[in-house]
Amino acid sequence: MAARASGATGDASRPWQTLSAGFERARAREDSLDRLVEWPAQRELLGDVTGLAVLDAGCGNGAKVAQLASEGASVAVGVDISGNFIETPPGVELIQADLSDLAAVPGLAGRRFDRILFLQSFGYAKDPVRALQVARSMLTDDGYILLTRTQPIRYALERAEQNGTTVGEEYFSTARFSYKHRNWDDQVTLTKRPYTMSDLLNTFSTAGLWIEKAVEPQMSPEAAERYPEKYASMNKRLVGILMFKLRPIPGLDADH
Repeated sequence: MAARASGATGDASRPWQTLSAGFERARAREDSLDRLVEWPAQRELLGDVTGLAVLDAGCGNGAKVAQLASEGASVAVGVDISGNFIETPPGVELIQADLSDLAAVPGLAGRRFDRILFLQSFGYAKDPVRALQVARSMLTDDGYILLTRTQPIRYALERAEQNGTTVGEEYFSTARFSYKHRNWDDQVTLTKRPYTMSDLLNTFSTAGLWIEKAVEPQMSPEAAERYPEKYASMNKRLVGILMFKLRPIPGLDADH
């Protein structure tokens, strides 16, 4: 299906419009952490997608949702503000739009999905609670959200190193912080909202979701042996990624 565009753009998402091409190039590398650690764990959590309707919110170039379509998903929709999409395969719908309010995305109103993915994209939502509430309202009866976020201690470690402060100071800081992503495009400055683990968990519960499963994926022994520098880097600084399988809390209405 053809890609479509929405006029909705937000300040929080504009850097991604510039960074997306660099991110996809980095992700495509054989030794990228996404290929070695994140996507294998995400794919395992999703399980069999045969016959399921899948929505990837913040899909990047759409390659992951296209893979899910090739593996049996009956409906495969990707939404990303960059519009930097691969050539759309048969059975895949890619839409250029903001993930902050999925129900407002052209063509999505009233549709239901068995799996809604926020794979390292959730931080771009203008209102995180509202974004999850809307996504929850779009789930089928047995549907769930798969959401991944960077472990907040990783950011605290990096800022403590950079600022000469302590990890505790930075972990509990509420001040926004900015940095240039040297691996994707060092000309673009990203501004992040800091968060703690409790912030993240409270966001889920406020949005009416409970955690069915949480995963902190690690590099496999085979990959660690093949890419020892990546393995050492993960152990020293990156700490890792948090992955959550989120289901609606029973008995709550969609606007909770």
